[in-house]
Amino acid sequence: MEGFVAVGFGCVIAGGLVAAVTGPTGFRAGSWVAAYLVLVAGVAQIGLGVGQWLLAVRAPSPSMVVVELFAWNAGSAAVVTGTLTGSALVVGVGGAGLAAALGLFLYHVRRSRSHRRWQLMLYRGLAALLAVSIPVGLFLSVLRHR
Repeated sequence: MEGFVAVGFGCVIAGGLVAAVTGPTGFRAGSWVAAYLVLVAGVAQIGLGVGQWLLAVRAPSPSMVVVELFAWNAGSAAVVTGTLTGSALVVGVGGAGLAAALGLFLYHVRRSRSHRRWQLMLYRGLAALLAVSIPVGLFLSVLRHR
């Protein structure tokens, strides 16, 4: 859990820094990058990691946590890189990484602690929102880069 929280907070801070320099530097994509870093790479990652830790009957192995961390963050980095370079293919690869990580997160909470029903519903709601946003984001990226 600590890895998701640490990296997630780092992304939130990075998003704040990007937001701070966007206006003065004229960074056109800055507001999108800042929002993505804060909401997807930061807050969503923290929610998924902490939620998995709270809800899973059995915690994933440390090596699986590393796989989840890598998939989520490499996917996020690819989405941002692809967006900034105008490569829908790189955005697509990033989206695939995010989807894979999301699948792993959901797999590990498929059986949850019975006394945490509403938290599980909230967790699945976050996962559903992210699952819908991935193909929507990919579609918008393809349209933007035509």
